[in-house]
Amino acid sequence: MSNDYRQDLFRYVAEEFAEDYREGELPRREFLRRSVLLGGSVLGARALLASLGVMGISAAELAEAQTAPPQNEPATSSYQVAPDDPSIEAAPVAYEALGRTNFAYLARPRGVASAPIVMVIHENRGLQPHIQDVARRVAKAGFIALAPDFVSSEGGTARFTDTAQISAFIARTPAETHAAHGLEAVKFLKAQPGAQVERFGMLGFCWGGGMTWRMSTLLPDLKAAIPYYGPSPSFEDIPKIRAAVLGIYGGRDARITSNAPATREALAAANVRHEFLIYPGANHAFHNDTGQNYKRDAAENAWATTLVWLRGNL
Repeated sequence: MSNDYRQDLFRYVAEEFAEDYREGELPRREFLRRSVLLGGSVLGARALLASLGVMGISAAELAEAQTAPPQNEPATSSYQVAPDDPSIEAAPVAYEALGRTNFAYLARPRGVASAPIVMVIHENRGLQPHIQDVARRVAKAGFIALAPDFVSSEGGTARFTDTAQISAFIARTPAETHAAHGLEAVKFLKAQPGAQVERFGMLGFCWGGGMTWRMSTLLPDLKAAIPYYGPSPSFEDIPKIRAAVLGIYGGRDARITSNAPATREALAAANVRHEFLIYPGANHAFHNDTGQNYKRDAAENAWATTLVWLRGNL
């Protein structure tokens, strides 16, 4: 990870699109359309594509792709914990911070006076139903969970029908802006009735895994951090981590997992308690049971281990 964390996270999203295109998971026109969104213009997209090693794309083809309708992944309503599960209370919430209204999803065990707290950070597609389901899973396991919407400044994830616009916004927003949002979300979580603030954990997925790494360097009271296949933080910041880190990776996700050995070495050098799980045959986003990379055996084992890690460290 370089010192320019903003640029690293931008590249993370751009490389994810390029990888999906190369693997046949993203149609050419949709890949080019997303490249224009990320690059900010046809000219910016050409420069971005060249940096990704995608050559021979004309300005005319990019201009045509720019006006094409979005081709989002098929939406599903799959969930493991129903929104009306009687053992939990779960609902969208809003709170004021940073001079605006911020959106989030809050879930907690029903009938429990107090509980440890866990923040859940979404993928680069925003606060989708899958992440709300993950928050409910956390609540069903006995924690107060908050999943903040990092697209709040744009009106929230729900106002977008084009997930690529969400990804582009997240990628182009300075990392410091996202971090400030995350810190305010932590304050809101800690202010919940019955929140055991001294027992505080965090987990995130994909881009949210990278943000979990980032937030762990900013929160000395964080007790457990669980980044799922997220880009590592700047190694110079790793000594700031006080949380016990459980890193979860897919063996086929070379773009992210290739950095795991160096990250492990940096954690060991800084005496940060950590454990890494790398699942053979699993690709990026293998935990998302609404996505095409879902790998059930790896996802179920990772989730069981996640709960053990949270209970053991909070």
